[in-house]
Amino acid sequence: MMRPYFSVKRILGVAGLCGLLLAAPLTTPAQAQVTAFKQAVAETAARDDDIAAFYRENGYQPIWTVEGPKGLDRRKALMAALQDADDHGLPTDRYKFDLLFQQMAEARSPRDLGILEVEMSKSYLAYARDIQTGMFVPASLDGGIQRKAPLRDRKSYLTGLEKTSEAKIYFRALPPQSADYLRLMKEKMRLERVASQGGWGPNVQAKKLKPGDTGTAVVAMRNRLIALGYLNRSASRSFDAPLQKAVQAFQLDHGLEADGVAGGATITEINRPATQRLQSVIVAMERERWLNLPEGRGERHILVNLTDFHARVVDDGKVTFKTRSVVGKNQHDRRSPEFSDVMEHMVINPTWNVPRSIATKEYLPMLQRNPNAVSYLKVIDGSGRVVNRADVDFTQFSARSFPFDIKQAPGTRNALGLVKFIFPNKHNIYLHDTPSKSLFSRESRAFSHGCIRLQQPFDFAYTLLAAQEDDPKGVFHKHLKTGRETQVDLEKQIPVHIIYRTAFTNAKGPVQYRRDVYGRDAKIWKAMANEGVVLRSVQG
Repeated sequence: MMRPYFSVKRILGVAGLCGLLLAAPLTTPAQAQVTAFKQAVAETAARDDDIAAFYRENGYQPIWTVEGPKGLDRRKALMAALQDADDHGLPTDRYKFDLLFQQMAEARSPRDLGILEVEMSKSYLAYARDIQTGMFVPASLDGGIQRKAPLRDRKSYLTGLEKTSEAKIYFRALPPQSADYLRLMKEKMRLERVASQGGWGPNVQAKKLKPGDTGTAVVAMRNRLIALGYLNRSASRSFDAPLQKAVQAFQLDHGLEADGVAGGATITEINRPATQRLQSVIVAMERERWLNLPEGRGERHILVNLTDFHARVVDDGKVTFKTRSVVGKNQHDRRSPEFSDVMEHMVINPTWNVPRSIATKEYLPMLQRNPNAVSYLKVIDGSGRVVNRADVDFTQFSARSFPFDIKQAPGTRNALGLVKFIFPNKHNIYLHDTPSKSLFSRESRAFSHGCIRLQQPFDFAYTLLAAQEDDPKGVFHKHLKTGRETQVDLEKQIPVHIIYRTAFTNAKGPVQYRRDVYGRDAKIWKAMANEGVVLRSVQG
């Protein structure tokens, strides 16, 4: 019997990692072996254009099954990476680890070796793309995720590996290198340990608990917060000051009103199991891969987390400005989309050009009932002239045939407030002021038609203008006082990233968790589970 090209055995000190050693060459003529190998590579790669082109261009030379230390280094690095794919919330079975292991052990001929060479490249390309830019086309999971995964050229993964001198280092550089991703990985490991040990204890059986309360529900909440790390161990049965402080800290870390009273929303979040938090973290890691841009997010960028209801300015990785936001209502035509673009300018004293969907769905019915309704809005014809409403029978128009535009002049009652921030995009989404200030005091702030309202738009404007003006506040108010619509260009355009994270990290402190306001994370987790992603600590 012909012996295998590879003997497969464990390397001491690395559990589960296979050592791959090239066996003695076969006794068949060298040229025949080469021809058989090349033919097998060409045939096996034929259905994958990128792999076929790579091997055709390099003369069908092996990169995995090559003899000597370089081949061994690459094979070890690949198999170690595939075996540890679930550390990143990826499904090991997707990359055919067991099949490759078996093929290595059973390779008997140059043809077997050629087939193995291509199969390793296939698994490698699937893994490399998944771990660097994500498993999915984001929009295929939810139409509101209008983010394009920053895919790299597949062939570049093969040429890059071929050129590197140490495969292990090359593999380490494939996942996102952001601090958030690394902290999410650490949280994933922590939650896996918690889940394997049974979680955080019994649920709190109460609708509401407040300072001064006593009883078993208070004890359960105290024990749960101790397990969660918000409280030192104590035998007290009362809702005392330390417990109230712990509740407030928990509320802050979970986007809840930090009043120290455990109402229904707070108890719901305290009762969430470790496995559910683990799902959020795994989904967040996939989302982080979708934002793993080759050029980075920008030294200065604007970050809007829809689930967190906040907008931030980030400079060199540090948050330098933060304000509350109102995002799109949880309705199919109002949910704010996720995407990235570049902010080019702000408009002070903006005119509101009412989107056609709002004009026809909301204002047309009002005009049909009363032509003088919403008199603060101007109805504009196709020539740009203001229409005399008394001359128009609005009942003759449908949403499809309505021939007018509707606008609101600048002013304090303008729906956009006194300033808007523009990053031109096909979704017609922008950041803006609003006269409706009361909504910012709400815990959950999904009320808009899709655009992002800011609680502190003036301060936001000052922050942006500070990069180009000695007196940003003075410049802003000089334009504001005119009452005229004025565009102020940003000398250096700023990347804007509208994201959706139910789990995210800060440089210091515990991981932050938020509610899945649009149900998008649930869809992503379902897709990941269908592909074989599992919660390691709770496998059967």
